[in-house]
Amino acid sequence: MRGCSIVSPGCTNCYAMRQAHRFSGTRDLGGGTQIDGPYRGLTKMTKGGPVWTGKVRLVPELLDAPLRWRKPRRIFVNSMSDLFHEDVPDEFIAAVFGVMAAAPHHTFQVLTKRAERMRAWFEWAARHPHNDGTGTIGGPDAAMWKALTEHTGTLYGLDADGDEGEALGRALDRPWPLPHVWLGVSVEDQKRADERIPLLLQTPAAVRWISAEPLLGPIDLRYLQPGDPPTEINAVEGTHGVIRPHRGRGPRLDWVVVGGESGPGARPMHPDWARSLRDQCAAAGVPYFFKQWGSWTPYCSTLAKPASFESNGITLRRTGKNGAGRLLDGREHSEYPR
Repeated sequence: MRGCSIVSPGCTNCYAMRQAHRFSGTRDLGGGTQIDGPYRGLTKMTKGGPVWTGKVRLVPELLDAPLRWRKPRRIFVNSMSDLFHEDVPDEFIAAVFGVMAAAPHHTFQVLTKRAERMRAWFEWAARHPHNDGTGTIGGPDAAMWKALTEHTGTLYGLDADGDEGEALGRALDRPWPLPHVWLGVSVEDQKRADERIPLLLQTPAAVRWISAEPLLGPIDLRYLQPGDPPTEINAVEGTHGVIRPHRGRGPRLDWVVVGGESGPGARPMHPDWARSLRDQCAAAGVPYFFKQWGSWTPYCSTLAKPASFESNGITLRRTGKNGAGRLLDGREHSEYPR
């Protein structure tokens, strides 16, 4: 799937928009033959740079790729789009989950800014009916199976013969939620955390995670306040009474990824924002992954350029992504969920 649309401040300098725009033109192959780039029509140029047009394009012929990768991988699903974009059909999402179910040797990381649509899709899948010839069955298995089998070799480009076909047949035997699929939401500031994390906690998942990248402001994960009137939710302790579909605990976050912004127009990340999330995770025993500073760092560097940014007594210098690195207070944080 390709293409997306801007929904919040974290999208402003999205790397995927810039990358997609590079492949959105028409290439001349010579002899009067031209070929459209894979992202043609999905981005447009503005004064501030390339942006998404809001259109999405399904790419069913690539759906079965993970079934051909024999060596286990950690796969970031739809890195150039959002699986739960409002224009993606429920049935196509079901086919994606069907392929993931058929490839348990991989670990799939799904990240969205559309937490409400994600929760709604799971509700749709849970009540999805399907007649398999012996009677009507329902639930996520039925949704995935119907999407995979009815469109095999046509809409979704899947081969029902050979190893791939056997893998798809075994997909119905997987536990739900799929244990090798990690569901996450992007949260760039407190407002987006309040809106998206409670919805994530209400969604069936074996592993729940957040990507606070680009981190544009401080976030307190212990006292999110969604709803009206607001209700306090402790997302790192799991002390708020929503039933988790496994392990018998209240749902909480299983992983927190933090990073600054890089590229043209990158906005600085205050080190206290990253430290606060690190300390919240340490206190709750939640794995913490500090991915990068982005283009700005508070640390001295021989690569530092004259550009600087003052915030609460801290000077951040624009060094570029490579110069900034990923050390937070002198050490790397590279924790993953078990």
